[in-house]
Amino acid sequence: MSAPPHADLGGMPYAAKDIFVSDTRMPRGGLAGPPPMADVRQATVLDLLDRAGGRRIGYTAMTELAYEPSGYNAVHGRVGNPWNPEFISGGSSSGSAAAVASGSVVVALGSDTGGSLRIPAHCCGVTGWKPTYGAVSVLGTIPLAPTLDTIGLLARSVSDMSAAARILCGSQQDTQPIGKVAIVADALRLANRSIAAACVDAIDAIADCGIELDHRNALASIEALDVHVFTIMQAEAARVHRRLLATGSLDAVLTKRLAKGLAIDDKTLKASVLARPQLALDFISSVFEDAGALALPVLAIRTPTVAECDPSSPLFSAKTLYELSHLTRFANVLGFPAVAFPAGFDDRGMPIGLQIIGKPGSDRTLMALVEAVQHRSDWHARVPAAVSDLVTISSDGSPL
Repeated sequence: MSAPPHADLGGMPYAAKDIFVSDTRMPRGGLAGPPPMADVRQATVLDLLDRAGGRRIGYTAMTELAYEPSGYNAVHGRVGNPWNPEFISGGSSSGSAAAVASGSVVVALGSDTGGSLRIPAHCCGVTGWKPTYGAVSVLGTIPLAPTLDTIGLLARSVSDMSAAARILCGSQQDTQPIGKVAIVADALRLANRSIAAACVDAIDAIADCGIELDHRNALASIEALDVHVFTIMQAEAARVHRRLLATGSLDAVLTKRLAKGLAIDDKTLKASVLARPQLALDFISSVFEDAGALALPVLAIRTPTVAECDPSSPLFSAKTLYELSHLTRFANVLGFPAVAFPAGFDDRGMPIGLQIIGKPGSDRTLMALVEAVQHRSDWHARVPAAVSDLVTISSDGSPL
């Protein structure tokens, strides 16, 4: 396999979430050792980036089997958030987001099945791209729910990831530029006040790019998709990891989560999978209407503390875990692309992300829109205090 013409990453350092097979290493998927895999060829995405001149410098920590949204891992412990270790880094691509936020790499590969790129992008103050379903190869990766799984990137900004994204997307054609963005008004009203305020500032920056804005309610349509999201995610995850589940070697919390999927019969699973194309068409018709993209917060709640997401803590809240993907998982069942980007900080000093959701195949135009916003703002250029003395700032205010 060769890289696309004129692709040259020039030795750009990148990291890969620990789900990708390489020629020299089997991934562990957040477990103590490699889980059983049907496909043991080197991951296509690693081939593409390496052949284009990328320099893979390591693999990043993650939640076990990519099946937890906060970053909790009972085997290896939690990835620290560079902004404040008392708060979660988000999951399941925790290490990839933290590596980018800390300046360890320019870009990092991750996966997104229900928000696993966008949630850590929000929590760690970086930019995350979840591609259109099927646009980026998943060959050579540990799957979770194949009907929902996507492979994407995390970087400080769209500019930092654009070359790698072009390589991963291959010959995907550009679509018409986005002229109108629909703001999901009831999602903003639902959000914590400091999150909503930051998102409004980012929405104003979108308008400054000459984009027409419209406001509409869409939470009912988003939440109506949850039955299909959870049916597919739980049933497919249980089937993919049935052999591992049977060994009794997994953490009790993860075992319980996976076992839920065994109660979902094949007929119910098939019905939800087959419904996806029509669900996507209906959503475009009823929610997008004449808009090219939707804008809404990544999280409606503030980034939780570690204790709120630790099953062994008296402060643990299952509801909080559920809320982490409340506004992200619908895009996976619909197969829509999304870009999450920094939009400011909440009242506890933690980063906030706004996500732009597009129609299938609009990945490049979504990224172009966010790149235009990032040329007019500096949220993506903020650096955690813990590493600020290690980062050089360029003349335009961006970290080098």
